[in-house]
Amino acid sequence: MSTATGYYVPHEARWPIVGSIGLFAFFWGFADVVNGTGWMWMAVGAAIVIYMMFGWFGLVIRESEGGIYNAKVDVSFRMGMGWFIFSEVMFFAAFFGALFYARQLSGPWLGGEGNNAMTNAVLYPGFDYVWPSNGPGAIGGDYQIMGWFGLPLINTLLLLTSGVTCTIAHHAIRDGDRKKMVRWLAATVALGFIFVGCQAYEYIHAYQDLNLKLTSGIYGSTFFMLTGFHGFHVCMGALILMIVMFRGMKGHFTAENHFAFEAAAWYWHFVDVVWLGLFLFVYIF
Repeated sequence: MSTATGYYVPHEARWPIVGSIGLFAFFWGFADVVNGTGWMWMAVGAAIVIYMMFGWFGLVIRESEGGIYNAKVDVSFRMGMGWFIFSEVMFFAAFFGALFYARQLSGPWLGGEGNNAMTNAVLYPGFDYVWPSNGPGAIGGDYQIMGWFGLPLINTLLLLTSGVTCTIAHHAIRDGDRKKMVRWLAATVALGFIFVGCQAYEYIHAYQDLNLKLTSGIYGSTFFMLTGFHGFHVCMGALILMIVMFRGMKGHFTAENHFAFEAAAWYWHFVDVVWLGLFLFVYIF
C-alpha cells in the first residue's frame, strides 16, 4: 500500500475535457454515418478518445506506482467500482426485463390469454402465441431458434473455465507470485477472446443458416441485444485483463497493492454470472 498519509486530492487535469471533445466528435460522426455522409468525424472522435484513455490511464498508473494513493483512496476506488458494476447490473436487468415482459405478459395478452380475448379477436384474430415468437405480423419471416447445445454450451464452459483461471491468478498475486499471475491471466484473456470468436461464428450461422436476425421479431431482437451486449462486455473485460497482464509483466502490483487487478476480476466474474443467466433464459428456457 502507499506510504502517503493525507487524502489524495486530484490535480487539475485536461483529460476529462479531451474525452468530452472526443465523444462529441465521435457521436457527431456516428450521426453522419447513419445519414450516409461519411466516417471522418467518427474516426477523429475515436482517435481522440483512445488518446485520452492512454493518457489518463497512464497518469493514474504512474500515480499509483508512485505511492501517492493511500488506504482511504483505495476505499473510494472500491466504492466507485462497486457502483459501476451495480449500474451494469441494472443495464442488463432492463434487457432481461424486456425479455420477461415479452414472453410472460405482452405475448400471451396478444394471444388472448386471461381476460384479453377481445384484444386477440379485434387486433390479431387467429394469432396463437407460442414462444419463441416473431409477433402477430410474422416479422422477419420464418426462422429457426438457436439451440443451447453446441457453441452456446462450449461458450459456457469457456467462460466458467476463465473464471477459474482468473481466480487462480488472483490468489497468485495475493501470494506475491507475479509470474504465476501473468501466466493465468494470459489463459483468462485467451479464453475470453476464444469466446468472442465462437460467438461471432454463432452469429454467422444464425444469419446464414437459421435466418435468425435482429429483425426476426421479439425473439430475434432480444436474442441479439442480450448476447450482443454481453459479447461487447466480454471484449472490454478481456482488454482490461490484458492491460493488467502487461502491467504485471512490467513489474507492477504487489501482494498488498493490486486493486487494478481486483477491479478487473470483479468485472470478469460479473460477466460470467450474466452469461449464466443468458444461457438459462435465452437458450434453454
